[in-house]
Amino acid sequence: MEKYLTPVKNLLLEYSPKVLYALVLLIAGLYAIKLILRLTNKILNSRHVDKTLQAFLGNLLGWGLKAVLLIAVISELGIDTTALAAVVAAAGLGLGLALQGSLANFAGGVLIILFKPFRVDDLITAQGETGVVKEIQLFTTQIVTPSNKRVIIPNGTLANNNIVNLSAEGTLRVDLTIGVGYNEDIKKTKEVLMKVLTSHPKILDEPVPTVNVSELADSSVNFALRPWSSVEDYWTVYYDVTENCKEALDAAGIEIPYPHVVEIHKK
Repeated sequence: MEKYLTPVKNLLLEYSPKVLYALVLLIAGLYAIKLILRLTNKILNSRHVDKTLQAFLGNLLGWGLKAVLLIAVISELGIDTTALAAVVAAAGLGLGLALQGSLANFAGGVLIILFKPFRVDDLITAQGETGVVKEIQLFTTQIVTPSNKRVIIPNGTLANNNIVNLSAEGTLRVDLTIGVGYNEDIKKTKEVLMKVLTSHPKILDEPVPTVNVSELADSSVNFALRPWSSVEDYWTVYYDVTENCKEALDAAGIEIPYPHVVEIHKK
């Protein structure tokens, strides 16, 4: 019996300190990781980092630290961790290559959340689409167009291309062009068009709206109308001014040129 107990006793004497130390290391490491995650969360909160990004970064940091702790514990038990580290590295490389597009979108999402080129409810133009931002996720951004279509744009593409934030300054200039005939009085036409702009309730007083001759076209003298409005009132001003200008010019007897069809009657 002693013959079989002796090797067991030797093993216990040899490995008990290692197992005990590894256990202490595991408990202390888990506690340290908990403190690190708590401190990281406080720092991210103080910098007003998005909650979604906070959760993701916390999970990513937690799993990374736990992986390092696991390797340290295994190494303390006397097990060679070189092969394990190589396997983990190879798996990480393979996963990175497989998820290359997703990682690019994630990186783009992090940049958007951190640097805030736009926020939820902003009106933006990106990737050929114009719409109101409804949701910013880690991998995609969702916008709703004026025609109520939901467009989902990958953050990798979005972060690496031009973004026009139409809401950033709070106001927009409405660019309109109105053409009148060459026989019409320029001064009178400017007065009529300016009255349309100054009488509209949603056109801002500052910056001052302007009316100027912009082009002497083939069949018309074109006037550039430049009123300003809030972002929310842009399309209201655009359509109202277009309609009101037509009515005001008609009432003033000012002709808006249009193609005429000439009929030739043969005898």
